[in-house]
Parts: sequence; structure tokens; C-alpha cells
Amino acid sequence: MKVAAPGKLLLTGAYAVLEGAPAIVIAVDRHAMADTNKAAATSTREVELAFGASTAPHVDAAPLYTEGRTVSGAAKTLKLGLGSSAAMLVAALATRRARSGADLRCMSVRRELFAEARAVHATSQGGGSGVDVAASVYGGALCYSLTSVAPVELPPGLHLAAFFSGTSARTSVLRAAVDALRLRDPMLYRECMDVLRAGAVLASRALASCVLETFLAAADVTRRALAKLGLAAGTPIVPTRFMKLGKSAARAGAVFLPSGAGGGDVGVYLGRDKPSARFTHLAGKLGFTHLPLAIDPTGVRLVEPEPIGAAR
Repeated sequence: MKVAAPGKLLLTGAYAVLEGAPAIVIAVDRHAMADTNKAAATSTREVELAFGASTAPHVDAAPLYTEGRTVSGAAKTLKLGLGSSAAMLVAALATRRARSGADLRCMSVRRELFAEARAVHATSQGGGSGVDVAASVYGGALCYSLTSVAPVELPPGLHLAAFFSGTSARTSVLRAAVDALRLRDPMLYRECMDVLRAGAVLASRALASCVLETFLAAADVTRRALAKLGLAAGTPIVPTRFMKLGKSAARAGAVFLPSGAGGGDVGVYLGRDKPSARFTHLAGKLGFTHLPLAIDPTGVRLVEPEPIGAAR
């Protein structure tokens, strides 16, 4: 049996989603693939926690990683920042449900799978919103909060492109710096989070009314707020290279911002038109590579059923 679960791109709502604000996230057509016919050679903390002493399936998440280099020139596998740990966990847990006869297309099954995966993921990572788990389970474009998940349509005419920075970031490190800011300077923290929340709410309203200009404005509010939060917390949520590309995009009436917690990984271009040759050239000079992605409308799914008569 093989089950696939997509990765994700978070467009708006980073950090603010942890306080209940809405986040706009899309599932992307790069997947983690769980295969019960193969022994799990290596595993993640999340999968190990979910399966315990039980046999976990092999999970291949290669499309959610890329090959890079260390400072010394040695080959190194880098995560792209597409929610690989959540996708691997969802794919693995889904095989267990599918083997019990559950139809992964059934919404009630998906709700149960989401609740289980979210709980395991949060326990393993010491918190988190569950937004990446939601994208892997449900697919498509979603408006997500701590208490709700709803499918949405991106505004007509929106051009979206993803660029990998060439460096991976650790969300836990960034979150720790933001948590430290909350304790050190609660007023400054609240000021930053209020702006992030405003951008998140504006983005959700823009999608509800299908207004592209408003959505781009919300994304720009988010970009500026993330930069301010990083400066206040003393951590590069929006690194210098991202800022340079953000300024280039702004000159064309577009927005370029980190996807998710920032610090590296992948950035998202949002505009009325495709990225210009000038923007793409600058991205290359700054070490970014275009990452071909499309929205995965399906979410978690059975790719290859278990052979009839196979032992369970």
C-alpha cells in the first residue's frame, strides 16, 4: 500500500495563527509517500511517536528536500520548508487508517486523521498551530485557524511563484526567539503581533470577497510585520536577501515574503503578473532558485491499495 500526502506553502498568518488569527495556506504538488511494503529505514520523531512499538511504514519525502552544499563543499540534504515533517506523519498515519478499511476521501475520516496527526505533531514539536498538517490532510487552498478549517479560492488573476533560498531554517529557533521577545518586552511583542494579526484578517477577508488588490495589500502588511518582528526579536525572520527581493517585487506592484516562520527556506512571490526577468535575474544572483509548484487540490490519498489477501 502507498499513500501520498502533500507539502504546503503558508502565504499569510505566520506567527499570528498561533494566537488564533486566520492563516492562508496551500497544499503543493510535492508529496511524502508512505509505503507499507517497505521497512522504515529511517524515521522522524513524529512518526516514531505515532507508531511507538508498532511497525511504521517507510516514508519517502525526497520531493520536499533538495541537494545542497556545506561551507566546506560537502553534499548536504536541505529541507525546502514545505512542511515535510507534517506530510510524512500524515502519510504514515493514513496508511494505518486505510488498512483498517477507512476511505481517505471521506471527510469524517479526514477530520479524525487531522486531529490525530495534529496532536502528535504538536507533542513532538512542543507546540505549533497544525496549519501544515491541515494542508497535508485536506489539500487545496485553506483558511485555517486553531478552531476551524475551510476551503477557499485564491483571487482571480493572482500569479504565485516559489523560490528556494538555498538555505534551510529551523522553525524552533525562530519561535524561541519570538517567545523570548514576549517575555522580555510584552508591549513590543504585542505591537508586532497586532500588525501580523491585522494582515492575516485582511487576507482572509480579501479571499472571501475575491479581491486581488486587497489580498496583495494583506501580503505586504504581513511582509513588513514579519520584518519588524524579526528585528524586535533579534532573529532574521526576513533575511537581507529576502528584503532585497521584496523591494524588487514591490517596484512591480507585487509582494515577495517568506513562507511560514521565515529565516530561510522558501519565499513566495504574489502578483498580478508573473515574476519579471529582472526579478528572476536578481533572485538568481542572490542564490535563489525557482521552485516549480502547483496547488494540490486533493490532499492525502491512496495511491496504491494493499494487495488482496495481504497480511495485516
